[in-house]
Amino acid sequence: MTSKLSSPDGKEKRVKTNKSLGIKKSDIFLIGSIDIPFLALTIILLTIGLVMLFSASYPYAYYEEDSSYYFFVRQLIFAIAGIIAMFAMSKVNYKLLKAIVKPLLIVTVISLIVVLFYHTNVNSTDGSNFKRWIPLPGGFTFQPSDLAKFTIILTMACYISDYYRYMKKFKYGILYPIGIIVVFCGLIYFEHHMSCTILMFLIGASLMFAGGSDWRLFAFGVGVIVLVVFVVVTFPELLENYVGVKIEAWLDKDFDPIGARWQINNSLYAIGSGGLFGVGLGNSKQKYLYVSQPQNDFIFSIVCEELGFIRSAIIIALFAALVIRGLIIASRCKDRFGSLLTIGVVAQIGLQVAFNIMVVTDTIPNTGIALPFFSYGGTAILMMLFQIGVVLSVSRKANQKKVQV
Repeated sequence: MTSKLSSPDGKEKRVKTNKSLGIKKSDIFLIGSIDIPFLALTIILLTIGLVMLFSASYPYAYYEEDSSYYFFVRQLIFAIAGIIAMFAMSKVNYKLLKAIVKPLLIVTVISLIVVLFYHTNVNSTDGSNFKRWIPLPGGFTFQPSDLAKFTIILTMACYISDYYRYMKKFKYGILYPIGIIVVFCGLIYFEHHMSCTILMFLIGASLMFAGGSDWRLFAFGVGVIVLVVFVVVTFPELLENYVGVKIEAWLDKDFDPIGARWQINNSLYAIGSGGLFGVGLGNSKQKYLYVSQPQNDFIFSIVCEELGFIRSAIIIALFAALVIRGLIIASRCKDRFGSLLTIGVVAQIGLQVAFNIMVVTDTIPNTGIALPFFSYGGTAILMMLFQIGVVLSVSRKANQKKVQV
């Protein structure tokens, strides 16, 4: 359909209207209100995380980089970029993400392959040869596994929303989804990143369960996983050296105290030193080169030392509230795709938090997994805030339907 408009020279011009194109502004930008509790919880956790990152990192930053603000400033830059991305994404219709799923999948897989050709020198006590980061100009690095977490959520959400009627069948409900998960997990495993491999599998499995896969086949798969865990814990020598050593160090508390057990032992010392009320913000002793790289995976041990059990428990409660609020948003969403996206994001957050806390408390072997909003990592904080924006977009879309006439 076209409409006539008069030009300054008196001639008529024919222009296409949005109606003829079949595109409405609301198809691209959303006008509903975002979920304020979810946003507030995110900002609170991000603020606490940045404060604790600076407190935990400044001795190590001064020792390694000759600047106490090194890690904090870099994290702050990515956090600001992430907040901008979060609010921008919250205004965009999340359904548009379906258009980029294939290109994003290709880019992610290529990145996961390319990173295998990079060897990263890190302080490793178990002979690990990590291949997790691609160097970028300006001294920054890109971690493809952070992108892969969102890509698997988007890919699985698209697949399940398209084939939800067939999810009870083995071919569509088990075989194909498992194939998608195996591709991601296999590539990440070659990075020597066992924790992320497990996380990716559980994110995919969570979406399969939420998407309606046959619960009997799902239960069988869980049983197989339990059996595999039992075997590798009983016979850690069956795994690659870097994994087997961590399992041995977890089982034998006297194993290599100045090597494989050094990090976890000092983490437990930090947690125990904190007591109920902590030693005070900035007063940790274990961050002075006892807990190695305290700004990374073991930052929660410094949180416990400085803030104590009660305030650390409040932080855990904030994470739990964020996950629960996300599930409420998912349950209110009438669109299956949006609901699955939200479930995937909050599943990632909940699983990462649970794994990280279990690692620093020596409940499970040291898997090297980051604590969302707290651990240092530019790619991680940027992608996490973008994913929060996706959830806010879902909530805005649900509220938009209420305000439309």
